[in-house]
Amino acid sequence: MPEITPDFLLYGFIWYVAFLFSTTCHEAAHALVAKRGGDETASEGGQVSLNPIPHIRREPFGMVLVPLLSYFINQSMIGWASAPFDPAWERRYPRRAGWMALAGPAANFTLMILAVIGLRVGMSTGLLGRDPTTGRPGIAFVVLIVFFSLNLLLGTFNLLPVPPLDGSTGIMIFMSESTAQKYLNWLRGNSYAMLGLLVGLVFFNRVYQYIEAFASNILLRGHF
Repeated sequence: MPEITPDFLLYGFIWYVAFLFSTTCHEAAHALVAKRGGDETASEGGQVSLNPIPHIRREPFGMVLVPLLSYFINQSMIGWASAPFDPAWERRYPRRAGWMALAGPAANFTLMILAVIGLRVGMSTGLLGRDPTTGRPGIAFVVLIVFFSLNLLLGTFNLLPVPPLDGSTGIMIFMSESTAQKYLNWLRGNSYAMLGLLVGLVFFNRVYQYIEAFASNILLRGHF
């Protein structure tokens, strides 16, 4: 267990707020696009909302317990959430379901870009910087870096085309309706969720450092 210091608690608070808000935006985007595509399931559950409470009620372990425990154990924050949908709607409109799936990662990448804008503007204007006495980065800088890092990770990971991640459904937007129907029958007719998640985690652990380095170099180069 790490030493419980004021800095440890402060950074944990920042990470959790970022996780809660980012995950809420991710699921709210799923719910909104599903609603616009004709599926009111998540909307009726109150999930077309940036209020985290409906999302926490649906996944209290993934939204509260696991993220906090993971931070206290190894200073990282993992967790999950979900938005309900009508399987019959998904089968009738597989391409709409594909757009619904991609809406979540799109929300994460939007938050990431907003964080990049804040960092670039803040560093260029001198509004963000280090404490002249301690040399430590300011709170605003830390918050923006956390939002950048967390949403890059969430968006990229969820795009992997393996079940149960969003990318496994999102690829249907590139298929014809008939092909998407066949693919969906195969996808939902097999229990690949645990295997897919394991494969996704192994692959992601091997390549993500390069993705993060590339994104940081392209988006933040010259500002740090």
